[in-house]
Amino acid sequence: MSETVRVYINARPIDVDAAATALEAVEVWDETEAVAVRSGERMITDSRGIVTANSTPVHNGAIFRIVRARQIAGDDTDFNP
Repeated sequence: MSETVRVYINARPIDVDAAATALEAVEVWDETEAVAVRSGERMITDSRGIVTANSTPVHNGAIFRIVRARQIAGDDTDFNP
């Protein structure tokens, strides 16, 4: 029996293998989103919005967010032309 840790992806708690990577955790959470991360359409950030490498090891209590890889001006509520 392998050890698991609890991580949070887009505020949803999931339990993953303690040796998992951020991308593997996303795959457990939502396979479609994992495909989008692999294709470059989406990316993984930490709780502060800092981009996280797909190969980052998970740890108990880690918080990840899945966001668009390329934001357009119309999506940015702080955008001021």
